[in-house]
Amino acid sequence: MLNGYPTSFKALTLQTQTDTHNPVYHDVRIVERSIPTLRCGEVLVRISAAGFNHRELWIRKGQYPGIVLGSTLGADGAGTIVAAYDNRDELLNRRVFLVPTRGWDSDPIGPESSLGLLGGGNNPPIGTFSTYVIVARDQVIQTPAHLDDVHAAAWPVGGVTAWRAVVVNAQVSHGHTVLITGIGGGVALVALQLCLALGARVYVTSSSDDKLARAIAIGATGGVNYTRKDWSKVLENVLGSTLLDSVIDSAGGPIAQQVGRVLRPGGRIVLYGMTVTSQAPFTMREVLRNQQLIGSTMGSKADLQAATDFIVRHQITPIVSRVLDGLENAEEGFELVARGDHFGKIVVQMDSTPPRSQL
Repeated sequence: MLNGYPTSFKALTLQTQTDTHNPVYHDVRIVERSIPTLRCGEVLVRISAAGFNHRELWIRKGQYPGIVLGSTLGADGAGTIVAAYDNRDELLNRRVFLVPTRGWDSDPIGPESSLGLLGGGNNPPIGTFSTYVIVARDQVIQTPAHLDDVHAAAWPVGGVTAWRAVVVNAQVSHGHTVLITGIGGGVALVALQLCLALGARVYVTSSSDDKLARAIAIGATGGVNYTRKDWSKVLENVLGSTLLDSVIDSAGGPIAQQVGRVLRPGGRIVLYGMTVTSQAPFTMREVLRNQQLIGSTMGSKADLQAATDFIVRHQITPIVSRVLDGLENAEEGFELVARGDHFGKIVVQMDSTPPRSQL
């Protein structure tokens, strides 16, 4: 220990692939690095748990911009502040999670500067798949008392993305009817939890009947398996005379045409991802119905704080699918994400403290 805190930490880093055959799939390796001296305004967080996002898999496949070899992976992380530049800092020994974004503090429209995300790059040059992280003290948020660190690590990226999509862009409110596509992923599940807490009626889609059943058990009104070629017609039958107020979508493609008949005039389609295709056509038919297609990526620090305050009021706990023991087992997390059969977040636990019961 140096000045009361450790001198080194372990991190899961991105490395050049040793197998040069296509397709690209970069290696990962645990390395040990020295902990720098804390500077004014900085704190040292002992990471207890770090959450996977699909982004980590895309980074390994070389399909994400700004990749830096040698960088630490991971955007979601929670733990405890164990040291600070100011040894009287009120955050010392507080449980916190890391703000995953940089460049977007509070502007309600969009980032104030270039939007960055923790892990895999250099804006900022830190990641959460690490036993310790030095971070500016204003880039952490205190963990809600009802969440353990495993569930807190499942919150930041999914939470701010879902909040921005559901509350800011779709403007979901009590009595609304909402469709959430691709239920089972972290963002979609948080979106479901937020919509239900807001008093909306929610329908979901998935390629898995089991995931549909689990979403209905949580509170969704109904669901449709999108592997059916006529899934949009099935949805129309399920809805009956009800029209959707909004759609929260992560797939892209012809979603506007697929749901146009059941989306009310002036209804919103909020697109926070494009896992199917990089295009989402929008035709004159949708224009004449005053329907809106809105892009939604991440959110501001203020959005994340508002979302966190909301889950405290409503005692919402992010859904965790699987907890892995230590960085040395992180490779299994990549395999689970690639398979896509998880329902909720995959989290790496850095220490042996058992998490509270999962949903």
